[in-house]
Amino acid sequence: MGPLNGITVIELGGIGPGPMAGMMLADMGAEVVRVERSLELPRFQRKDASFRGKKSIVLDLKRAAGVEVLLRLLARADALIDPYRPGVLERLGLGPDVCLARNPRLIYGRITGWGQHGPLANSAGHDINYIALTGALFGVGRAGEGPVPPLNLAGDMGGGGMLLAFGIVCALLEARSSGKGQVIDAAMVDGAAQLMWMIHSLHAAGMWDAERRGANLLDGGAPFYDTYETADGRHIAIGALEPHFYGELLTRIGIDRSRFENPDDRSRWPELRVELARLVKTRSRDEWCKVLEGTDACFAPVLSIVEAPEHAHHRARNTYTRVDGFTQPAPAPRFSRTAPEIRHGQRAPGADGEDVLANAGFTREEIGKLRDANVLQGVREPT
Repeated sequence: MGPLNGITVIELGGIGPGPMAGMMLADMGAEVVRVERSLELPRFQRKDASFRGKKSIVLDLKRAAGVEVLLRLLARADALIDPYRPGVLERLGLGPDVCLARNPRLIYGRITGWGQHGPLANSAGHDINYIALTGALFGVGRAGEGPVPPLNLAGDMGGGGMLLAFGIVCALLEARSSGKGQVIDAAMVDGAAQLMWMIHSLHAAGMWDAERRGANLLDGGAPFYDTYETADGRHIAIGALEPHFYGELLTRIGIDRSRFENPDDRSRWPELRVELARLVKTRSRDEWCKVLEGTDACFAPVLSIVEAPEHAHHRARNTYTRVDGFTQPAPAPRFSRTAPEIRHGQRAPGADGEDVLANAGFTREEIGKLRDANVLQGVREPT
């Protein structure tokens, strides 16, 4: 059983960072109950890795009876994941004051883009907007070109889902000693800012040009920290930052180290880049793997999401798994004693409603009335 075995989390249905936080907690052993407001999921969530290991219940939260059901569930829960804009749950009668009155130990985790307060708090946005405001997006891209969105990794996932999961676990630990719950304001804009700590540090040390992209050590400006096209039209990635790694890269790739002795000499970077590009282009990606992979040249082939799970390193570590008929990342991090696991795949909306309510102390008669009133929806599936 995972390290969070015995913890119960109620996750209100959302997209992106909220479900990711819930997935991480479920992978670690928490019982996560996802509360949907409809039996119909949008197309992009009908095969959704973040639903794995979670139970599903559908409640009509626009009705007082549905709100009361959720409050009774929260009375027995350890944490709540609120993925909505500020004020939404308050208008439903499910704000922090109401929920904490029912359960003073409840961890009320809120995840939004801009945070619970501030001039932009009630504005719509997405990952690209949050990382733009923190300076993260500015630094991603080629010199002389515009910024390039780095998927939705820095705002939604690293700056959102992981930040919320971390906050919930921290608050759960504190509640063990204080006996008190609290509200977590996890903002993706705050998380993206956190992820930029090293860039701020490099700038303070005079080692980062904040006004230029593609001109610095970690943004593709350094020729020894970049990607290069191979003879077969694929790419390799090199990241030989330290002097000894840099030396090994040049030697193995076929460049006389004496020609480019000092990697900090930025005046020589354009010439070195041309030479690296020329040499890399002489072999295929797989041929470069034979020369550089597993060495201290800091090398990796650039793999697609289809290729990545088949790589020998991932296979040896079981980095990926298959659930619900498709490949997805396995739980992480790894524990020596309380191993995380995926207990089951995605459940149909409402599939666990009756079991969830029964486990929370609802009688058979109460459950039947809720079904008859269409407050509780969904078809029960076998576990």
